[in-house]
Amino acid sequence: MRRASASAGDIRWGMRKETLGMWLGVLGVAFFAVTLPMTRLATGTAAAPQLSPWFVTFARAALAGGLSIMALLAMRAPRPAPHQWKPLAFALLGNAIGYPLLLGYALRVVTASHAAVVTALLPLVTAAVAAWVLHQRARLGFWVCAVIGSLLVVAFSVLRASQQGHGFGFEWADLLLVGAVFAASFGYIYGAQVTPSLGAERVICWVCVMALPLTLPGTLLTWPAHPVAASAWGGLVYVGVFSMWMGFFAWYRGLALGGALRVSQTQLLQPFLSILAAMPLLGEPLDMVTLGFALAVVATVLVGKKLSQGAR
Repeated sequence: MRRASASAGDIRWGMRKETLGMWLGVLGVAFFAVTLPMTRLATGTAAAPQLSPWFVTFARAALAGGLSIMALLAMRAPRPAPHQWKPLAFALLGNAIGYPLLLGYALRVVTASHAAVVTALLPLVTAAVAAWVLHQRARLGFWVCAVIGSLLVVAFSVLRASQQGHGFGFEWADLLLVGAVFAASFGYIYGAQVTPSLGAERVICWVCVMALPLTLPGTLLTWPAHPVAASAWGGLVYVGVFSMWMGFFAWYRGLALGGALRVSQTQLLQPFLSILAAMPLLGEPLDMVTLGFALAVVATVLVGKKLSQGAR
């Protein structure tokens, strides 16, 4: 009887862990989704610029670095081993510098809803980068989905450019968004290499601390010399505290509790949450064409992720 009772208790605790993990995953995705409209608030537009994308990139990482120092001290975290510094450095370049900088410049030109469609490819590109960097084999169907998803993004970008009178072709901002997706993907993969040994939450903390010798001077050198709206400063605080730091705590903890395979599916909510958040924050309308392309891209990501699970 005691064994049966203990077994039932273990099952209930396992279910509670999975549920908590899913909710933490959703919370992390929600934090990341609001990054797009908040970054646009911080940088402004080409017609009405606010904070420089360089300043936003440096300042958000510096803010997260200060929080990370306190967290590492509270956790009494040991220093990374010598072989862990290289992957952390690549994660720094991708997640702390490359992604926010390219995203900041792109969002001065395109709307947050537009960017949500392009960045919806992030889970699929991350899987493709993992196959390349980690030498993992993927099924042909996965690569077909990757090509279809990419073609959908190209079609969306060309359609938007032609509607805005820019001719039949890519806008340079779309190329920046694609670069941001690849930068984030490489950062995720190299960060994931040291997560099992270093600990999930410690990875983002060490990345932010390692960046401080660059981000602190960069913040001071690029400090705005002109008046900036309070909403832009609010956007900067958000991307520094939640997008760069706290979101990773919720996300990594959710993956650990609920299982990476199950919780990672919550990423499919991200483009839609970005589009919804852009409505009250930026006054962007709910565009059915944008929503339709986002649905189509997410569908290819979902199918591609399912096929990648069978990779050898």
